[in-house]
Amino acid sequence: MWGIIATWRMAVEGISEASHILENNGDAGDAIETAIQAVEDFEYYKSVGYGGLPNEEMEVELDAAYMDGDTLDIGAVAAIKDFANPVSIARRLSRERVNCMLVGEGAEKFAHKEGFERKNMLTSRAKIHYKNRLKEVQQQDIKPYSGHDTVGMVCLDTKGKMTSATSTSGLFMKKKGRVGDSPICGSGFYVDSQVGGASATGLGEDLMKGCISYEIVRLMKEGMHPQEACEKAVNELDKKLKARRGKAGDLSLIAMNNKGEWGVATNIEGFSFAVATASQPPIVYLTKVVDGRCIHEVASQEWLDQYMKTRMAPLEEK
Repeated sequence: MWGIIATWRMAVEGISEASHILENNGDAGDAIETAIQAVEDFEYYKSVGYGGLPNEEMEVELDAAYMDGDTLDIGAVAAIKDFANPVSIARRLSRERVNCMLVGEGAEKFAHKEGFERKNMLTSRAKIHYKNRLKEVQQQDIKPYSGHDTVGMVCLDTKGKMTSATSTSGLFMKKKGRVGDSPICGSGFYVDSQVGGASATGLGEDLMKGCISYEIVRLMKEGMHPQEACEKAVNELDKKLKARRGKAGDLSLIAMNNKGEWGVATNIEGFSFAVATASQPPIVYLTKVVDGRCIHEVASQEWLDQYMKTRMAPLEEK
């Protein structure tokens, strides 16, 4: 028995690679790192890794985290620049007894010392996105912040070990040094091999208000199926934020328990995710909310084709 679940369509190639590791009795840590690296390395996914959208100073600052569900070891980096595959740096940090979460210059010094690859993560395509958004903001009354599709995953291997990991470039045109939920344990991710794991994507500032990944694992520990736990946690946080603050940002969560059962919940339209297990090949699903319940449908080939066409379409500066 094994399984891996991830946020967004962009993860399906990565979890396909991870599936080969898992079906050959590989380690959940190796599998999830491989899967997230695939997303980080593909420049057309503009919210993660290479080609990620820059902050307001046109710098790509990346956040990533890794957690081992057997030992509860955690590693995380935040606002790190000019290094490829921040998830791998986070995993390396998880082996540290202390100093396992590093930010900015400190994270970069550690990565350099450990021999990680230096790389300019700002692509010409991302520069065009940035310049076009600047003009849009000047010409229209729109918010600069968009494009915060974190890749988050939960993985189970044949030995029962579970892991969770995240990687993101965060909010487009965010303030320099801004950090969202993705590298924050309990908010962007959480996993316990004796129970299960969860990971989040959406507006980090609101996801953090509910420590929502930990909440889902807690609900699963009480006996809830992952789907029930995700829906309860997302619906309750959505309602609380609206009651206290008048609105709620995007909240989307994925989860898997230690039996390989999975669940997904969201408060937005158009959320996609990908799953692979010992009994099913990698599949992309689309989720829609109907009367407070989340319905998952297999994405059509037409939708999948359009997704890639949109992301890889040529860009011109406006």
